[in-house]
Amino acid sequence: MSHTAHIPSHRKPRRSASKLALRAGVAGGVLGTIAVAGAAGPANAEPVTETIEMPTLGSLDAGTNLASAVAAAAEASQQEALDQNLQSLEQVAFQKASQEAKKAKAEADRKAAAERAEKARLKAEKERKEAEEAAERASRADARTQLTTNSSSNDGGSSSSSSDSGAGASDSDSRTQAPTGSAASIVAFARAQVGDSYVTGGTGPNSWDCSGLVQAAYRAAGIDLPRISYQQSSMGSSVSLSNLQPGDILYWGSRSGSYHVAIYVGGGKYVGAQNSSTGVVERSLDWDPPSGAVRIL
Repeated sequence: MSHTAHIPSHRKPRRSASKLALRAGVAGGVLGTIAVAGAAGPANAEPVTETIEMPTLGSLDAGTNLASAVAAAAEASQQEALDQNLQSLEQVAFQKASQEAKKAKAEADRKAAAERAEKARLKAEKERKEAEEAAERASRADARTQLTTNSSSNDGGSSSSSSDSGAGASDSDSRTQAPTGSAASIVAFARAQVGDSYVTGGTGPNSWDCSGLVQAAYRAAGIDLPRISYQQSSMGSSVSLSNLQPGDILYWGSRSGSYHVAIYVGGGKYVGAQNSSTGVVERSLDWDPPSGAVRIL
């Protein structure tokens, strides 16, 4: 082992380079100032013993100013980025609100157009039904006029009077006759539908047209009939209106070209699906006298 190993070191700790340079600069400045003062003074001047305070080095102020400038620039950049981000968010929100407003307007326009179309359809449907009812009333009036004319031309003398008298008695008997068998089933079904609505092409169970009701009533008795009114009035055998029986089919118009049918239920009444205004009703024969009748049973 070295003979000096046990001797502790007397070295002073190293100073940082920046501190040494700062102290050297200060010392140099002080010495330079003293030297200049000594050279300018008289030869016998007394040595300067007063310590001179040096001003703060400019390099320190410059560093502080630079750091402040950098911090200010960074803050300005951050603020600009925030402003740009906020502006972008505002633009996105405005575009979204604009799109939603356009969508809402389009939906409102669509609903308004649909409502207008529905009102126009309902109005047209009402006008069509009114026209159909007017045409139906006119046709029935013409049929009654034609039937009256034909009946008048076929009446003759006392024999006709005698026949009418006999027919009247028969008619009175038939109007008070209670239906039985299949006729009872037909009449019961027809009367059960009184109050239902009238719908063109309706076949039940809660809405009917005239031939749809007649077909369903006969089906309740196990009898199949055609669907159309003029086909139904062409079935069976023709009977006089003065000799009706419950279950007979009444028709308006000609037998092979009838435009309306109903079911005679006895007591001088019939049940039929009249029109969209009245629906299925039970009415007297006098309310709308039929053109003729046929018997299927």
